[in-house]
Amino acid sequence: MRYFYIEQSEAAQPTPVISGTDAKHIKSVLRLKPGDKIGLFDGKGFDYEARIVKLSPGSVEISVVDRFPSKTESPVQITVAQAYLKDRKMDALVRQVTELGIYRWIPFISERSVPRPDSKRLSTRMERWRKIAKEALKQCKRGRLTEIGETVSFDEVLHLGLACDLKIAFWENETGPIKSVLPPATENPLNGIFLLIGPEGGFTSLEIERARTFGFVTAALGPRILRAETATLAACTLLQYLFGDMG
Repeated sequence: MRYFYIEQSEAAQPTPVISGTDAKHIKSVLRLKPGDKIGLFDGKGFDYEARIVKLSPGSVEISVVDRFPSKTESPVQITVAQAYLKDRKMDALVRQVTELGIYRWIPFISERSVPRPDSKRLSTRMERWRKIAKEALKQCKRGRLTEIGETVSFDEVLHLGLACDLKIAFWENETGPIKSVLPPATENPLNGIFLLIGPEGGFTSLEIERARTFGFVTAALGPRILRAETATLAACTLLQYLFGDMG
């Protein structure tokens, strides 16, 4: 069964409508017909079973048969705070962290961040990242759209991490593995995990000390020096394995 994205408000209408490129794909590429069954997801945690009612130029009318919670969301909410990298790297990371089930992604400017876009550029990038996340959502059939945060300063991102039980800054100068900083096993689920990932040049010692005053622990990702974007994917996968649904 093919799956398509639909706004939650649209799914609640008496006769929901799929429009745009998805409607064109349904009609012209897949050549589906009235009565055919399709799957939907709203990016807010729910999936739907629906049937095609009517095909029109540019739109597809459907009937929702059933609505149920998505089964593809991680049991732990992981936030990735990513120091600003070059644009193409950031674009790729948004797509990949969405596929990996990351709950929230927050870009921030650190001391060694080379790109320092102005507010107009940041607004354009934000719009693009949200579009990329939505496209990745369709591909991986997630039930919830990764939340893309506003670009903030280093100190602001440290404050944002205060709400999470486990806060980890991955640092290439650290020698201790992640298992050495994990909290004791407990039956109570963690109230969120917050990952801090540095830019191409890594964090400065002063930034790490500042993070520690906010309750962050530091950990290594093995003995090799990883590229910043590789470190992000490795950290996300590792935490999903340890606490999420990839174990």
